[in-house]
Amino acid sequence: MKRPLSFAQIWNMSFGFLGIQFGFALQNGNASRILMTFGADVHHLSWFWLVAPITGMLIQPLIGYMSDRTWTKLGRRRPYFLVGAILTSIALILMPNAPHLSSIIAPMFVGGGLLMIMDASINISMEPFRALVADKLPEEQHTLGFSIQTLLIGIGAVVGSWLPYMLGNWFGVSKEASASGLVPDNVTYSFYFGAFVLISTILWTIFSTSEYPPQELTSDVELHEKPKFFIPPIMIQLLLVQFFSWFALFSMWVYTTPAVALKFFGTADPNSEAFQEAGNWVGILFGVYNGISAVLALSLPVLAKRYSKKGSHAIALFIGGISLLSFLIFTDANFLIIPMIGIGIAWASILAMPYAMLANSIPTKKMGLYMGLFNMSITIPQIVSGVTTGFILKYWFHDNPILCIVMAGISFIIASGLALLIKSDSQTKRNAYLKNKVEVNLKSNF
Repeated sequence: MKRPLSFAQIWNMSFGFLGIQFGFALQNGNASRILMTFGADVHHLSWFWLVAPITGMLIQPLIGYMSDRTWTKLGRRRPYFLVGAILTSIALILMPNAPHLSSIIAPMFVGGGLLMIMDASINISMEPFRALVADKLPEEQHTLGFSIQTLLIGIGAVVGSWLPYMLGNWFGVSKEASASGLVPDNVTYSFYFGAFVLISTILWTIFSTSEYPPQELTSDVELHEKPKFFIPPIMIQLLLVQFFSWFALFSMWVYTTPAVALKFFGTADPNSEAFQEAGNWVGILFGVYNGISAVLALSLPVLAKRYSKKGSHAIALFIGGISLLSFLIFTDANFLIIPMIGIGIAWASILAMPYAMLANSIPTKKMGLYMGLFNMSITIPQIVSGVTTGFILKYWFHDNPILCIVMAGISFIIASGLALLIKSDSQTKRNAYLKNKVEVNLKSNF
């Protein structure tokens, strides 16, 4: 039996996620404008962003499989936290300095390569955190565990998203690049600080959290069963919901900056002051939706009990979809804070509910592998979006990126409808029991 943990213990166990999301938010909020500053064309942005889901698809199952079979003085999952944190911190420091490496290769491709390294490193740390919650917590605390992760993700993402704006507007750090093709100081220093926060929070988790030894974590039944692999029914049911959810998120991350710059700041020139202002404002907007997700995080267990996990998830996704569609009706960029509230509701649920629905259906000794494989339901839709949306933008949307945001909203609404069709394992088992009972009664009557 796994021992229930206190709030403080669950907080410490997940604290490193704050740093991971701090770095991830810096990437999400600034990668598009950094790449465009280096010379990337808006139609090709999604191709550069493909490195994130591709590396995640390859890295997470591998790291999950390896961490299931690892045991060192640092434990089972914690060695991967540390390695990933070191590599990510290095990539965060180098990313805004890509132009200074231009004597070796074009800055745009240096930036794309560092983006790939950063994503691979984040995935090395991120995947074991999901597995650690399922490793350490009993079933009744799964939703709470993933909700606390969502809270910490929100806090890290808010500060990470807002930091370039705060440095530029509150602390007088230059918001303009010293020359064309260079990254402004406020963005550069934000990446430096992100590296420090990431490594510090990961170390906090490593030194404040213990892990169950493999022999204590694995049940007698699992120890003596023959090795086999199966896909839990709940995982299959979640695949389509995840596909449309993450297709929407990827499109939003890639195209919000050019969409806001064109519609609200009247520019498509990535080297213009107006475009940089748009990028700073998008950082604020992304911070808002992450902040909302943090505020709502601890209410998720209550909502799940009242409306069921799938019902709560469906409602949240629908609200997110309507919020993205509302980009069309606003004419002042300041009012975009309103739809960010709805997106924050959807994001909070996406970060917690699918994992809470899945965790109890996974064999304990293969938790890392299954969580890594489940990550494909996140990476594959991003790859599809990355491959297709550039062509859609050019040939269907006639270079109007705001329509990519609308497409993302429709995708969220589709995901919401699909979420209502999910049957939990308990429902599936009950249906099978009732079917068997009916068959037995029919046989007895004849």
